[in-house]
Amino acid sequence: MSAIVYGFLWLVFNAAGRLFFRYRAIGQEHIPKRGGVLVAANHASFLDIPFLGCGIRRRVAFLGRQDLFPIPVLNRVVQRLGWIPIRLDRLDREGFGKAIRLIKGGKAVAIYPEGTRTLDGALQPGRPGIGVIVAETGCPVVPAYIAGTFEALPTGAALVRLHPVRVTFGKPIDFTVDAQRYAGKEFYRYVSRTVMERIAELGHVPPPADRSERPPAARSFNAE
Repeated sequence: MSAIVYGFLWLVFNAAGRLFFRYRAIGQEHIPKRGGVLVAANHASFLDIPFLGCGIRRRVAFLGRQDLFPIPVLNRVVQRLGWIPIRLDRLDREGFGKAIRLIKGGKAVAIYPEGTRTLDGALQPGRPGIGVIVAETGCPVVPAYIAGTFEALPTGAALVRLHPVRVTFGKPIDFTVDAQRYAGKEFYRYVSRTVMERIAELGHVPPPADRSERPPAARSFNAE
């Protein structure tokens, strides 16, 4: 039943996006059609979840902060549809554990490495949680840049503006070799930093400020 509801909502949001926001998705061929994968995108608006999902032609689960849906009934419904609530005050082992199990089971999971929405539209440094998932699963990471949602519904706005929205997906990033060179927190930071830099490249925007020394870049491979 949840699959039917998810498919229906996917069609509705796609139609509404194209009609009111001139929605476009670019680079969808980079998303593997099967197998566990992590899609990582910038986070500027509550609209990021539906519009990112509209560009993925397979069912995807979304990691999001636990208080996003405070109404108990709605909370249960969106969890059935694939939302994974995450605590932001610490590494949420339960939430990340569920994401890891889904990816190991061949599913697609979406994450916003910044953790919270940007207040000014600029990219924020990524958090290490994405590195934990990659370390535990060895999955490829598909970077994505969402443009236009900040202008349509920035943090604190009460009304949605009809602004064009575009999602650009990049080639999957393979961290297999890097996992043999770096370990623990060093690997987590490396994954987070690399993914945010790829997201910045896709959006042609400055990467988030990071004064730490950056190891060599990870490799990419084509999704077939």
